[in-house]
Amino acid sequence: MSTKMTRRGFLKAGVAAGAAAPLILPSGVLARNGNPGANDRIVIGSIGVGNMGSSLARAFHDRDGAEIAAIADVDLNAAEAVAAEVDAEVYRDYHEILDRDDIDAVIIATPLQWHALNAIHAAQAGKDIYCEKCISLTIREGRRMAEAVRKYERVFQTGSQQRSGQREYDGCMYVRNGAIGAVTKVEAYNYHSPMECAQPGEAIPNGVDWDLWCGPIELLPFNMSVFDNGQNPSWVSLRPFSGGDMTDWGSHGLDMAQWGLGMDDSGPVEIWTEGEPFERFFSTAENPGGRHQGPQSPIVYMRYANGAVMEFKDGPNKSGVRFVGEDGSITVTRGSLDADPPGLIETPLEDPEVQLYHSTNHHQDWLDCIRERRDPVANVEVGHRTATVCHLANIARWVSEITRETGEVLEWNPEEERFANSSWANHYLDRPRRDGFQLPAEV
Repeated sequence: MSTKMTRRGFLKAGVAAGAAAPLILPSGVLARNGNPGANDRIVIGSIGVGNMGSSLARAFHDRDGAEIAAIADVDLNAAEAVAAEVDAEVYRDYHEILDRDDIDAVIIATPLQWHALNAIHAAQAGKDIYCEKCISLTIREGRRMAEAVRKYERVFQTGSQQRSGQREYDGCMYVRNGAIGAVTKVEAYNYHSPMECAQPGEAIPNGVDWDLWCGPIELLPFNMSVFDNGQNPSWVSLRPFSGGDMTDWGSHGLDMAQWGLGMDDSGPVEIWTEGEPFERFFSTAENPGGRHQGPQSPIVYMRYANGAVMEFKDGPNKSGVRFVGEDGSITVTRGSLDADPPGLIETPLEDPEVQLYHSTNHHQDWLDCIRERRDPVANVEVGHRTATVCHLANIARWVSEITRETGEVLEWNPEEERFANSSWANHYLDRPRRDGFQLPAEV
């Protein structure tokens, strides 16, 4: 089992530890450094049990070779209800799960403002991690998460389950192996950017620690339609807690773009906008907006170093993208694969030059990789790079009033993860955090 680290240790500015190489270990290495062996049951703690968190806790508890032993949530009523189903201990503070020597891994299904701290602390505690998408609230947070996962050699799977879909895999394999020739264009869905939160205050329900739920962000008034992810507009559509539809569904569709373009360790180099100006939408009691609503203008464009341009306008549904090349097009969406002309995907690939990681079950892939100490299909760098594309699109809209006046194209450096020509855009690479919830000075 993993070495125990006390909560006090987590709250220090940094944790003293030697640097570690990225997690690229041979698939046959088992039970190394105290990690579960091939026949060991993987004991999991679940952090956050809202809509997705409760589903994940049930799913992993029902899987052979794994069990959910602990539940942590700021809503004790929700935690106790899920814990009763899986026979787990209940906590409000996730650090108490991380303190347990018998916990091998954790599921993180909290709102986005908590992902970075949850994941960094889990990595420092020696726990492997399944983190729901979008993995971060900001680009800087995502990079720190990746640094922590690599430093402590943790197995990290992002909840971008389309990476484990057969049709999605096939489609990206065809694109990567030249079925449509050189890719010139990618058509993505025109995802909504987040709305501003102007919901009125309501009485906080018994059992809910709202201050802890807000965590790193400004303490806003409690509102059930914000807190409950099943209501409208829910936190997933509001800027203090999320990147809106862009980081929610965009984490699926834009992940397909990254995979098909071979950009899992990189991203676009230029971003610009065209069309109607950006207008903030305030979600109020009288006009809350829907769960997946918000600004959709201006239209965002991104150019990759290979010349391919992605346009957030006329793409397919939210779950995928259309790759356009010199010899035709391939459309990859959830569980679906189409081509124009159809014959592009009717012949199986023979001895393809490019081989993509092939997972057929997202949850099992994580468990297998925990035992074998290797990277899963949607590892931390994959999750971070896809999240970065989502964040870049929102940032382009937020600074579009300035770029419209100057005519600037935002120049993004995917290695330094910084804009080369816009201090305004760089301002959005991270967000302020409340005292007591800062990221560690050193992961």
